Amino acid sequence: MLKFLDEKFEITKRGSSFSTEAVGAFTTFLAMVYILAVNPTILAHTGMDKAGLITVTALASALACFAMAFLANLPVALAPAMGANSYFAFAVCLSLGVDWRSALALVFYNGIFFLVISLLKIREKIVMSVPRCVRIGLQAGIGMFIAYLGLQSSKLIVADKFTISTAGNLSSPECLLAAAGFLMIVVLLARKFRPAIVLVIALITIASFFITGTDGQKLATAPQSVFSLPNSISQTFLSLDFSFPFREPMKAIPVIFVLLMMDMFDTIATLIALGRASGLMDKNGKMPKMSNALTSDALATIFGALLGTSTTGSYVESCTGIEAGARTGFSTLIVGILFLLALFITPLIACIPPIATAPVLMVVGLLMMRGFADLDFSKISEVVPAIVCMVVIAFSFKISLGYAAGIIVFVAVKSAVGRFVEIAPAVWIMFAAVLLFLYCSFN
Repeated sequence: MLKFLDEKFEITKRGSSFSTEAVGAFTTFLAMVYILAVNPTILAHTGMDKAGLITVTALASALACFAMAFLANLPVALAPAMGANSYFAFAVCLSLGVDWRSALALVFYNGIFFLVISLLKIREKIVMSVPRCVRIGLQAGIGMFIAYLGLQSSKLIVADKFTISTAGNLSSPECLLAAAGFLMIVVLLARKFRPAIVLVIALITIASFFITGTDGQKLATAPQSVFSLPNSISQTFLSLDFSFPFREPMKAIPVIFVLLMMDMFDTIATLIALGRASGLMDKNGKMPKMSNALTSDALATIFGALLGTSTTGSYVESCTGIEAGARTGFSTLIVGILFLLALFITPLIACIPPIATAPVLMVVGLLMMRGFADLDFSKISEVVPAIVCMVVIAFSFKISLGYAAGIIVFVAVKSAVGRFVEIAPAVWIMFAAVLLFLYCSFN
């Protein structure tokens, strides 16, 4: 069996091992397990059953991870996408007044369109044509984005009404614990200790049971029990209103387009960033089974809609597992299994506080920004699009917006200096698409 799995997932061929893939899987899972709490909370605003959505989220994540593992063999985990769930709940259901059953149908049709263009390898051609400087900007931008999330979770950075954000109380237990965790991870990784991230998460979680925060409460509460039973998904499973787009096409078509563009840009940006971080993407932008990865992402959205959740997509938190050594789909397979197991050990999962994963996000985010070493700083037409892409992702909290900004600035600068030959035909198509996407998103 081990020999079969090794050959199937090319574990030895990619310079990895079963133990390394397992450590990477646990690291990725712990970094993204928050989605089991956050996604149901957001979607519940539409009237959907919050308890059932926990099960839906876990099942959708598991099925999506299995698809990515077996079809693409990449260390990229999937789950209901942040950003897309907010758009689904607040923009589509609450602002436009679309019933959640109808909105799920729009997500389903978006997945179908996504699958078609993936099978036709249109999306793969788009990925291949993304300018090198924008690819670098995407990797650094996502790194900066998740590092900032870590700083927020640790309260090293807090909100400020005058300057938007400012330094937190650096002498607080939260900040001191996060800083200690950050340094511990850096030291252990420098000493080539692969399980560093999982170890630090475990240690901080245990320490949080005994440390009192600035609010007078313990940083985390020890679980009263370990096991639980999954909640029913009968309310949402196959409850889609498939006829809605045909009854109200003027309302449905713009939403499907925005979902499609948001999904496509987020997925392309995430896969490029993770491909570069893992070393699986070469300098020409080629990555093994890229078409299959995009197909897996499309299938994940279809599965998720049928179960009862918004768009499912690739997660940037996979970079934590990649940094821990994951290089194959075997780690993604384990992540999927962990999501299924989480349905039965919810109390144990729920006790992991944000402060435990904050140092991980900070370290991995900073390490992802090393991609800038591949940028030619002597060419301003290459540097500016990359930096714009990075900054917009980090401060808008929208990967798709950063991708769009990078493409727009790249085309504008290259055109202004007369280097039209450096703009591939596919980039012009992307340029038109992102302009239309931005118009539909903000109007």
